[in-house]
Amino acid sequence: MTVPKDYRRASEQFDDLLKDAAVEAGLETRNQAYTMLQGVLQVFRRRLEVQDAINFAQVLPPLARALFIENWEPGQALSSNWDPSALSREVQQLRVHHNFSPNTAIQNVAAALRKHVDQTEFTKCLARLPPEARAFWEE
Repeated sequence: MTVPKDYRRASEQFDDLLKDAAVEAGLETRNQAYTMLQGVLQVFRRRLEVQDAINFAQVLPPLARALFIENWEPGQALSSNWDPSALSREVQQLRVHHNFSPNTAIQNVAAALRKHVDQTEFTKCLARLPPEARAFWEE
């Protein structure tokens, strides 16, 4: 069995995702985009049941998947606050002194991420999630 293309090209694909996220958000660097992407993924993960989080991770590109599960403690209490303003502020709290995420970070990441996932699988995955989780990824 050959190494799947997604794994052979994981770094390139991740760099492309960061570039697209930076463009979507009007950020200047991929470092800024990295913090924004990590913040958005963590904020989303904090609100998912374990099985939903695993299902969601399966439709992400390999390095975004790794970022999504990095430092995850599945036993932590879930947040139930899906208020868009609160979500945006929470994204901006990751590495607060180095975080340039705009208030539109979630929408920016959603737009960028959709360019790097299998649309059919992503849509099927979202359809199995609670309505608030589906709304999180609307552009």
